[in-house]
Amino acid sequence: MTSPAPRPGGGWQVAAGLAAVAVIGQLYGLYRVTGPPSPPWFPLADKAEHALGFALPVALVLHACARWAARRGARASRRVVVVVVAVFAAHGVVSELVQHVAYGTRTGDPLDVLADWAGTALGAAAWCWVMPRQAVAEAPVEDARRAPARAR
Repeated sequence: MTSPAPRPGGGWQVAAGLAAVAVIGQLYGLYRVTGPPSPPWFPLADKAEHALGFALPVALVLHACARWAARRGARASRRVVVVVVAVFAAHGVVSELVQHVAYGTRTGDPLDVLADWAGTALGAAAWCWVMPRQAVAEAPVEDARRAPARAR
């Protein structure tokens, strides 16, 4: 007996949960009262942390949106991708302004904004690279018994 083919869009709850954990981690990293560890792990470690802190949540949020759309038999629209990227890009600016204005122990850094934007772009690009391969792998398989009936 063969196992049933996976339903398109299945697992969207797991994808949404992972995206939520990534976003919460990002918010903690950006808005904690103390800054990054001192001394840094390596030169420009702060910028790498910013880029990764945006790339991972962007890719996971886009993945969760795509799984949700697939559940309804659709694909994630360009509008969804543009909105997610725009929200994260704007959040990069807002987070640095908040750090500069609201915290006495932290300062906003324009280079951090650039790292945030680079991470946002990398996350969206990674998602765009992975999703077409996943869509092909999850394409529903026609049931051989039903195919001739459709041809009639």
